[in-house]
Amino acid sequence: MTRLAGKTALITGAARGIGLAFAQAYIREGARVLIGDIDMDRARAEAARLGESALALEMDVTQQASIDNAVHAGIAHFGQIDILVNNAAIFTAAPIAEITRDDYARCFDINVAGTLFTLQAVARHMIERGQGGKIINMASQAGRRGEALVGVYCASKAAIISLTQSAGLNLISHGINVNAIAPGVVDGEHWDGVDAFFAKYEGKAPGQKKREVGASVPYGRMGVPDDLTGMAVFLASRDADYIVAQTYNVDGGQWMS
Repeated sequence: MTRLAGKTALITGAARGIGLAFAQAYIREGARVLIGDIDMDRARAEAARLGESALALEMDVTQQASIDNAVHAGIAHFGQIDILVNNAAIFTAAPIAEITRDDYARCFDINVAGTLFTLQAVARHMIERGQGGKIINMASQAGRRGEALVGVYCASKAAIISLTQSAGLNLISHGINVNAIAPGVVDGEHWDGVDAFFAKYEGKAPGQKKREVGASVPYGRMGVPDDLTGMAVFLASRDADYIVAQTYNVDGGQWMS
């Protein structure tokens, strides 16, 4: 299918995991993809594998100059950016009494400020072009409710849901649709780190938390990145033109709203 033919998408944190799955799906739908990531070796390798429809961009979403340079380079290479996926994020966990200011600041700098100021940079380009666009933020089921050991991360993803609402209402007058995806638990290499947090704070054996979480999903298993690509393509396409400021759960039934 070619629902995204002629479009260019910038995806942050796209050298692995969910971001890479989105890049692959967008290319299958006819789009060109800008793979933004701090890991340039991996980004270049994936872009080379994807072919001429992909370009690796060095992008640190905690640095405004890096955001601006990546956006400008992407526009210079492909001519425009029609779709943005704010996917770059980190996970952190600790009991409330042990949260540090540094850990809080890093999580919010990447997850919230990184999303906001990348969205802003791309929205300015879309407004100037005058042809609208699609912006997709990556929230989480963690943004729907708190968790005893995940206060900072949950708060950061709740902020993404709220930011999506505000940006969506503000930018639709320019023909820019802003929406979000809230995944549940998605398997991948990042889950080694998540599992380690719970092993530390809950006294679980390595891998135990992952098995428990997978078993708790109503669908019967953890998600995988490809479970999210259908929603990512839909929200980037013309089929979603009348959808504004919404956050969609794609989580195997873990949260109902």
